[in-house]
Amino acid sequence: MKKFVLLFFITSLSFAQNLNDYKYAIVPARFDFLKEKNQFMINTYTKMFMQKYGFDTYLDSETLPDVILQNNCNRVYVDVVSTGNFFQTKLKVVLKDCKNNILFTSLEGRSKEKDLDKSYNQALREVFNSFAKLNHVYNGKVSEAYTDEKVAIVPQEIPTTKDTNSLYAQPIPNGFQLINTEPRVVMKVYKTSVKEYFIAVRENQNGVLFLKDNNWLFEYYKDGKLASEKIDVKF
Repeated sequence: MKKFVLLFFITSLSFAQNLNDYKYAIVPARFDFLKEKNQFMINTYTKMFMQKYGFDTYLDSETLPDVILQNNCNRVYVDVVSTGNFFQTKLKVVLKDCKNNILFTSLEGRSKEKDLDKSYNQALREVFNSFAKLNHVYNGKVSEAYTDEKVAIVPQEIPTTKDTNSLYAQPIPNGFQLINTEPRVVMKVYKTSVKEYFIAVRENQNGVLFLKDNNWLFEYYKDGKLASEKIDVKF
């Protein structure tokens, strides 16, 4: 066991420099093993611990600052994984980058408390003890390995026709976001099981974005009527 812990800390230190390229962390409002958002306060506690260990941390349900929205690869994505059973709570924290690569996996936290509130809290605290050895300090840059994810925004004349908007695609987990030349995020687009059909969210409008005859169309309901807009998407 001592050899394993030593190996973990040596391996963890090798990841520390990479993690220092990241200032921000995003925590989901609900982890996959939970039935409800922030059940047992796990998501809130995870956010608090990530902040404690040097990351500016947000829940993905919160309003994110522009500095995060404008660069998909300037933060880590935090996941808490349950590996326990009926008799024992076991948790691990996994940090991933914008390409879904694993940057860091914590030691396993365990608890045999019968009360789930206490058990999850105890296991999570033990998990985050792993982070103390990382000594995370943001170094002021975004990981150079992912600078290719940035979208080159070249100012150009935007067509004035009512149904056309020039927007630039920038990858996000499970899809991409569309930004204009300000730059400002205008729409978030998420993959579906059907190729070239996406769930699209623009401000308070929910609809679908799909490719038809080499044109991208955004369709949604407005005042009970189906509306359709042609979107000029730049990849």
